[in-house]
Amino acid sequence: MALHDELEAFNRGFVAQVPDNIVRTMNDAVQILQSSGLTERALQAGQQHAPDFDLPELNGEKVKLSEALKRGVVVITFYRGSWCPYCNLEMQALQKALPDIEAAGAQLIAIAPELPEFAAQTRDKGNLTFPLLSDQNNETAKQYGLVFTLPESLRPIYESFGIDLPASHGNDHFELPMPATYIIAPDGKVMSAFVDVDYTKRMEPSDIIKILKTI
Repeated sequence: MALHDELEAFNRGFVAQVPDNIVRTMNDAVQILQSSGLTERALQAGQQHAPDFDLPELNGEKVKLSEALKRGVVVITFYRGSWCPYCNLEMQALQKALPDIEAAGAQLIAIAPELPEFAAQTRDKGNLTFPLLSDQNNETAKQYGLVFTLPESLRPIYESFGIDLPASHGNDHFELPMPATYIIAPDGKVMSAFVDVDYTKRMEPSDIIKILKTI
């Protein structure tokens, strides 16, 4: 099953279980973010230099983009956190696609603003073998133009779902990245960019592989 179909199926089940007023509030927040122009201000395909980063993996080892690019193309995906079921579906789909991504000569890196102990939950849920990097305070996501502040209207809803962003982020900023996937050439050029304010939308792994085969 394609990732799109998995996400759609999960979302239909979620909407069916959640009160209408909560669904409306969540959808309204997405619409407001769509009209803000944030997507257009994010890093776009064709830009010559993807911002470098040096972020810790779960074991504390640092991963530096400029060093990774010396070994070839890098696929970077920004996700929201272990608490996000859409993110977990995306990570699991990427894990299934990992052999083909690597066969196409690329490395896969995932980045989220949560602390390593919470990112470990994402790894364990999907038996992930690619690096999960901790972007505390969203410093790297900000360089990519992806960060927004969670609206006040959504915070009690998230809390009712058992989502504790201050605990998982180690701060009370309530900032999140838009889900995004970038394919970066060895020279740092952004070959492809998928950015969507709608957290139920993600880049299809098969599309990633198709693009990698053209580089």
